[in-house]
Amino acid sequence: MNRNELLSVANQFGSPVYVYDSAKIKSQYTRLTTAFGKVKNLKINYAVKALSNISVLKYIHHLGAGLDTVSLQEVQLGLAAGVPAEQIIFTPNGVSLGEIEEVAKLGAQINIDNLSILEQFGNKYPETPVCIRINPHVMAGGNANISVGHIDSKFGISIHQIPHIQRIVTNTGMRINGIHMHTGSDILDIDVFLHASEILFETAQHFDNLEFIDFGSGFKVPYSENDIETNIEELGERLSERFNRFCKKYGRDLTLTFEPGKFLVSQAGYFLANVNVIKQTTSTVFAQVDSGFNHLIRPMLYGSQHHIENISNPEGRERFYSVVGYICETDTFANNRRISEIKEGDILCFQNAGAYCFTMASNYNSRFRPPEVLWHEGEALLIRKREDFNNLIENQVVVDFKKVSTIEI
Repeated sequence: MNRNELLSVANQFGSPVYVYDSAKIKSQYTRLTTAFGKVKNLKINYAVKALSNISVLKYIHHLGAGLDTVSLQEVQLGLAAGVPAEQIIFTPNGVSLGEIEEVAKLGAQINIDNLSILEQFGNKYPETPVCIRINPHVMAGGNANISVGHIDSKFGISIHQIPHIQRIVTNTGMRINGIHMHTGSDILDIDVFLHASEILFETAQHFDNLEFIDFGSGFKVPYSENDIETNIEELGERLSERFNRFCKKYGRDLTLTFEPGKFLVSQAGYFLANVNVIKQTTSTVFAQVDSGFNHLIRPMLYGSQHHIENISNPEGRERFYSVVGYICETDTFANNRRISEIKEGDILCFQNAGAYCFTMASNYNSRFRPPEVLWHEGEALLIRKREDFNNLIENQVVVDFKKVSTIEI
């Protein structure tokens, strides 16, 4: 999207507002499927947690993707978006057996990462196909906060516990139809990822009736100009060749599965915010916007960087600004960032705002969550309304204290 298109969205729907470019989502999906074009059976399951708007799910499914979900509610969102249950995989962590049973009733593919739950589920539902999430003890992600394959991770069943898995499978007679791993986000070192993949191939040989191997995702996207990213083309070339050799050894063609979230939607997203105040202190110039970590928490939570552009004055003289929000906490989006001169009323654009941005939004300070807009074929489509006061109180129960008796202590 260009600046004029973004400004038109801000003018039409107000600020703050999230905007998603469907063309970028499509190009990322095509890039991934092309990179693995030499694999006979490829399945992309979009990670719903990255951006869960029903219209986005519907569009990505239209491109050919299934869904990767982590909660019963995400499964229900996928079904509401028209995605068939058999194209949804459920990969939770730390949920109850009851929640897994509810999802199994809906017909989604179950993925289990806990020996206890595996045994309980296998005893009750031995005929239901189950995928097993393995922890390869390889940290392929670039950020320790979002790497999930290390030895102390709460995710997955340790590769050292394969004998325990085999015992459970034998005792319950359950059917294992998939093996899964996810090493973390922001993968840069392809050799490390391929090393983890070798562990997954070795694990897969212990099971005779597999239908797919799921390699997770975590591909890094660039967050600023000249930033590095996962070389999807090289990964596709090398992993495809290895996967095809494994299938030949295994004796039949399996499906190679990925579950990208950030890779598909991050760069497609923009967050637009209005500048309320320019505030000069003894050492800093603050640009204070009509938002805060209630709408975009990633810079404060992960230390993530989102390129910020003044789309109201893109050619202006650059100055140094600290961009902050209106929340009564320290909600700093950027410190001493070079941005084209900002005036009150300008619109700032935060890039890479498609993944883990709106989905982490809250009503902190009783602020309304912003609307979401899908930019599709030159048209701005409203896909979530801006909240209002009724949304804040609709689930609250007001107590009539005149009718409540008091007890003296």
